[in-house]
Amino acid sequence: MTLLAGLTRPAEAARYTVIIQDMAFGKAPASLQVGDTIVWQNKDILEHSATARSGGFDIDLKPGKKGEVTLKRAGQLEVFCRYHPTMTLKLVVAKGSSK
Repeated sequence: MTLLAGLTRPAEAARYTVIIQDMAFGKAPASLQVGDTIVWQNKDILEHSATARSGGFDIDLKPGKKGEVTLKRAGQLEVFCRYHPTMTLKLVVAKGSSK
C-alpha cells in the first residue's frame, strides 16, 4: 500500500519575462502566483523602472539590461515606470499553489 498517494507536491514557482520596448511594458503574464519571478527586460534605448509601491518593488533598468523580482504577496499590483509615468501594467497575483 502506498502512503503517499493522497499527498500533493507544492507547486514549483514559475519565471516569466516582461519586455519593455517602444516606451511600453509588454503583456502581463497570466496565472501569476506568490513565489513566481518576473524578469524585466529593457529593450529600449532609454532607462526605465518597474515600480509597484503596493508590491514592494522598484527596479531600475538601464537600456539593454534585465532585473527580476519574486512576487511576495497576492493581489492586484499597479506597475509603472518612475521615469515615464504613463507607462503602466497591471499584474494579478494569486496566492494559491495550483500549478
